[in-house]
Amino acid sequence: MANKAGVFKRMNRANQRLARVVAWLGLMFLNGGLVRGENWPQWRGPFLNGSTSETNLPAQLAKPENVVWTTPLPGRSGATPIVWGDAVFLPSPDADHNLWLLCVAKEDGAIRWQQKVATGDQTVAKNNMASCSAVTDGTNVYSLFGTSDLAAFDWAGRPVWQRKLSEEFGAFANMFLYGASPLLFGGKLYVPILQRDQPVYAHAKDDKPDRRSYVVCLDPASGKTLWRHERTTDAQEESREAYTTPIPYAGLRGTELLIVGGNAVTAHRPDTGAELWRFTGLNVKRILGGRIVPSPVTSPGYLYACGPKREVLLALRDGGAGEVTAAQVAWRFTEYVPDVCTPLMYQNKLFVLDGDRQVMTCLHPQTGEKIWQGRLGVREIFSASPTGADGKLYCVSEEGTVVVLSAGDRFEILSTLALGEGPCRSTVVAADGRLFIRTAKNLYCWKK
Repeated sequence: MANKAGVFKRMNRANQRLARVVAWLGLMFLNGGLVRGENWPQWRGPFLNGSTSETNLPAQLAKPENVVWTTPLPGRSGATPIVWGDAVFLPSPDADHNLWLLCVAKEDGAIRWQQKVATGDQTVAKNNMASCSAVTDGTNVYSLFGTSDLAAFDWAGRPVWQRKLSEEFGAFANMFLYGASPLLFGGKLYVPILQRDQPVYAHAKDDKPDRRSYVVCLDPASGKTLWRHERTTDAQEESREAYTTPIPYAGLRGTELLIVGGNAVTAHRPDTGAELWRFTGLNVKRILGGRIVPSPVTSPGYLYACGPKREVLLALRDGGAGEVTAAQVAWRFTEYVPDVCTPLMYQNKLFVLDGDRQVMTCLHPQTGEKIWQGRLGVREIFSASPTGADGKLYCVSEEGTVVVLSAGDRFEILSTLALGEGPCRSTVVAADGRLFIRTAKNLYCWKK
């Protein structure tokens, strides 16, 4: 009987692993275009983890030898370009403090159209009002700005709808301005507002009551609110704030919407916003300035979240409910943790970039075991998150230096190119056999 019990136990574990994989694959097909590697429809790409299935991409970048085109931009922004079909979309400020959404032709870099969404660009430290990446479903493109202006345009650049969220919920209250990108998933548009309880700057002070953190879910076709869920926290001051984008996760209990910030990881029902579980171990030191910038990342059976100020990277096991305890933590990594860069899941490896200390670490996603670790060879800050494509890792520093690494089982720098034109805080995009790199001055298109 003992042998039979052991056999059944092993079969149950195997079935659970299979269920996770099946659920994960199901998630990939829930959103139209999510598995189309030739597109990059939102900030963290077609698989929402920083990777793509693209191939035939350059390992050695040369300028101008393999630059397909260069398009001057009206202003700097940390927003990542979005690519779908023959179009590239990106928000940008201009010298007159206007905020624009640009559509660029993928083939030749010509600006097809540009629409002014709002005015009132400001800069605080490294951030401005045009830091949120746009998102597209192949029919419309949606763009959010730190002024709280959210707009939808069709493929020809015609306005579909526009809202100013501050008119209903109050101006965004973030120390370094708002910077989270929206999520388009399952036919719904999700906007996270993780902020402090009182505005910091004069532009955010209005007659609205004290601020609350919340997530709002919109109908992409009309822009109407489907639901708004207040996300409570016991965090104080700046540690209430986050610059993270929600990520969907297909687990054993169904599809969850994961949100990181305010000292916690929370999971929510995508259809109502109701909270399913919460883990509050991300700011153990209770740092008042402990805002969180890196978004969560997932793999079958696990989710990964960074604490503030390079404190910790945690791997949580699937299956949490209610108030999740430390028993749900599979492993911790504290050696070279990102402060800004979101980790990358690619080819069943977790790549973690400490951009302040220029160290990339490759971890086994199930165990946290270190596969390799190495320095990028450039003494410059990296704020852009790494991209995985064609067996390579693409990173760009704030000064505009592009470093290409191998995504294999040993640390290897394949090439380094100093573009300059900083500050560069936009993630490298791989789509349709091309790389798209945004600097403070230009949008570059590269080809092998």
